[in-house]
Amino acid sequence: MSRIESFKRALEEKRAVKIIAGIDNFDIDSIKKIVTAASNSGASAVDICANPDIVAEIRHMTDLPLFVSSVKPLELAHAVILGADAIELGNFDALYKKGLSYTAEDVLRLARETRELIGDEVFFCVTIPGELEISEQIELARKLEELGINLIQTEGHFSNETPSNGVRGLIERAELTLSNTIELSRNIDLPVMTATGINPTTAALAFAAGASAIGCGSCVNKLDSEIAMLAVSKSLVEIAERNAQYTVELV
Repeated sequence: MSRIESFKRALEEKRAVKIIAGIDNFDIDSIKKIVTAASNSGASAVDICANPDIVAEIRHMTDLPLFVSSVKPLELAHAVILGADAIELGNFDALYKKGLSYTAEDVLRLARETRELIGDEVFFCVTIPGELEISEQIELARKLEELGINLIQTEGHFSNETPSNGVRGLIERAELTLSNTIELSRNIDLPVMTATGINPTTAALAFAAGASAIGCGSCVNKLDSEIAMLAVSKSLVEIAERNAQYTVELV
């Protein structure tokens, strides 16, 4: 089974876990630690930036399905040449910190440009900007579905506000992406990956909201210890496996 086929199976079984190194993380030592934790935990995929040197080096160090994220079509096309198993237009959350924003028209235009460059065979995920009104998100997702996109990723919103303490803060951070997941999963046929604020506390909520996959970044990539990265990644995989088992039992 090819790497991307193994990810597709995890999607179908609603147990996919993608560990995100970060679209703006260019620290190769940090990325290697994150990828190692993802590989050893049994995660379904890892997501890295589109820097060519980093893509090439990470491709040679892991057999894990490799997503490469960017908002630049040419970077995504180049990543495919370097061995990416999947590409992702987004994640935009990191770019909001720089004052950038993306409309539905922007995303659709970039998706079309990217599709023209990579063809129809490459697995293609697109992030739906979490700041869009939900009606716009649904309309955009339907147009992306018509374009032949394979996976939709949701997101929340970037905020400089200090979150509440404890579990309340974790849920507040994930609230918007969870609500977006519910709405999108009800209105499109594409599988949905829930990202932004997803961690061992909120992962089960994402699956309950209708996600086939979770994208987990800061709960892993902000940790200093490789042991902690592995422990959190394993926890996320265990939650996803329980969801898959529960789904099978329902059927």
